[in-house]
Amino acid sequence: MQEPSVLDYVKSKIYFWRGEKVDLPEAPEPAPLPPSEPDEEPAAPVDAVRRPLAWRTLLALALALIAQRILESPHENPTPLIVTASIFFASSIGFVILAYLRGEWRLPDLNPDRPIYDPLTYQPWLILASLVFAVAAFALFTRNLFTWWNVIPWLAAIFLFSWGFWLGGINFKRPDFRSLLTPWNGLVLLAVLVVVFYRIHDLTGVLSEPFSDHIEKLYDVRDVLDGETYIFFPRNTGREFIQMYVTAAVARLFGTGLSFMSLKIGTVLIGLGALPFIYLLGKEIGGKRVGLFALFLAGIAYWPNVISRVGLRFPLYPLFAAPTLYYLIRGLRRSDRNDFIFSGLFLGLGLHGYSSFRFVPFVVVIAMLVYALHQKEKAARQQALIWLAISALAAFIVFLPLLRYTLENPHAVFYRAMTRLTDAETPLPEPVWLIFLKNLWNALTMFQWSNGNIWVHSIPNRPAVDIVSGALLVIGVALVLLRYARQRNWLDLFLLLSIPLLLMPSILSLAFPNENPSLNRTGGAIVPVFIIAAMALDGLVTGLGSSLNRRRGQILAWSVAGLLLVLSAVQNYRLVFDEFKTQFTNGAWNSSEIAAQINLFAETDGSIATAWIVPYPFWVDTRLLSTQTGHFERNFTMWPENIPDTAPIPGPKLFLLKPEDTETLALLQSLYPQGAINRYPSRSPGRDFLMFRVP
Repeated sequence: MQEPSVLDYVKSKIYFWRGEKVDLPEAPEPAPLPPSEPDEEPAAPVDAVRRPLAWRTLLALALALIAQRILESPHENPTPLIVTASIFFASSIGFVILAYLRGEWRLPDLNPDRPIYDPLTYQPWLILASLVFAVAAFALFTRNLFTWWNVIPWLAAIFLFSWGFWLGGINFKRPDFRSLLTPWNGLVLLAVLVVVFYRIHDLTGVLSEPFSDHIEKLYDVRDVLDGETYIFFPRNTGREFIQMYVTAAVARLFGTGLSFMSLKIGTVLIGLGALPFIYLLGKEIGGKRVGLFALFLAGIAYWPNVISRVGLRFPLYPLFAAPTLYYLIRGLRRSDRNDFIFSGLFLGLGLHGYSSFRFVPFVVVIAMLVYALHQKEKAARQQALIWLAISALAAFIVFLPLLRYTLENPHAVFYRAMTRLTDAETPLPEPVWLIFLKNLWNALTMFQWSNGNIWVHSIPNRPAVDIVSGALLVIGVALVLLRYARQRNWLDLFLLLSIPLLLMPSILSLAFPNENPSLNRTGGAIVPVFIIAAMALDGLVTGLGSSLNRRRGQILAWSVAGLLLVLSAVQNYRLVFDEFKTQFTNGAWNSSEIAAQINLFAETDGSIATAWIVPYPFWVDTRLLSTQTGHFERNFTMWPENIPDTAPIPGPKLFLLKPEDTETLALLQSLYPQGAINRYPSRSPGRDFLMFRVP
């Protein structure tokens, strides 16, 4: 056989999709050493073998941490910070490359995919029955309501479709609880307990006050509790249904009623729901240690923690993105059709959660294309298209309720997206291509530089991740690129592409570029970001663990990893429960303090019926008082022109005003000369209010 040239080898690496694989010839085996003489000293035990310290790895880590720490500094004069941090990051990446080439810091080789060919068997009668039920459900999804008559055939269509394409039976094994009692599972349990603490600690104080979006959601939840089981809630530019039903269940199960706390408990539970799939995806990609690191880093992180506490739909994006990607990637790696059924089901459910998830179908298609381009055989590429079709059909059936409403009311469903993507609400400030490129850059740098300026769900103008996670992310991206250059595995390329793709709902805010980046619309990127950071940490432990002798290397590796995790936990605790809490409390209107004074008035000599708040521009939303006082049916709004109508009402009265509302105060003093004025000193600066009490 003709020996391949160097050019043939290079071409095989560049045009990898052609399947023309040319490998370098293996080096000849070294000659065996002669047997030891009897008087020679015996070989040293493995644990006593000394290897050089992985100093390149430690130096690369230190440089990245310094660079990320520089970017945490205030941004009054950003240019010197950016230049200095860029030099440190570039130096860090240089030492990462050296450490990789020396075998000090590298990711484990990906296990080869299992190219098992799908027999393409299915049960036609079950598929036909599922289509019949799907058509019936679609026809019955009228009046924008879930009813027993349309939900039952819809669920039947989902079940029969899944059963019709399911490969193999379902084996229910009796769980062996004794096998769960292992040191590793104990470590996982400890990590879970720490994560749960971070997510539920001080839920009353973070967030401390509701705002206008919350009262809109509570109106929707009230509709559900009153029996109005909507598919799409058109109030306030429209919302998908999942959060409303979750909150209604929380209100009943926890006894928290129609309250801000019900919203927060629901979204905190939703946020926790994404973490098991982040663990499983990390385990699938890099092993159980990567899964554990990803679970911990994402669980304690300020970014997912804050968006889970806001009480809005934000955590629904990562909740459904995580299982969609997990089953998609596992299905492609294991050639398991059942995984694509699950991926499609979660994809369809996600479309009922948060509008930012609407870009995930494009992410799934791109994943399939990346996978197909890396396959050498035509049959494997065709099989991937069949799997994509099965996943898409499963998602389509789950999406049917919202599809029916969308066809009848497209403007209601797409209104908010169109106001951000087009000039429907305001003219585009610059050419589309220029806005897109700027938004892309701002979104990609949000992890190291600025996560935007939306104070209600972020700390403005700080990185989206902590110092440790930010440094590990940069190193992880470099390592994944290096491994892709060496192995040409589709998964590495998709992991890197998935980050900008999942940021796209924020990037596509073309009409309002000042809203990009935003932690809520980028929430799906939580999944790959923390998995890549965990892969870097896992490589660090592997590299340091193999330096020095075995015992000292392991002690060094786990000491450094433990220190990094502790530093990450400490900073994230401070970010959420100190900086963000103080910032939000000082920025939000103090409706809870106003409500407390109303309740105090009612408990003494007044009543809820004779307490009012006078609206004023850029002040508290008066509708919030109904939920804050526990009297959801009570409207506390009193417009100035209607104040004279209160004169005939007997009994004590209480009017609450903004201090700047001098006209209303003068009106009250003329109408009630016996009234007394008190200024309530708020715990937040600039949030005092006046209490005008009529005896």
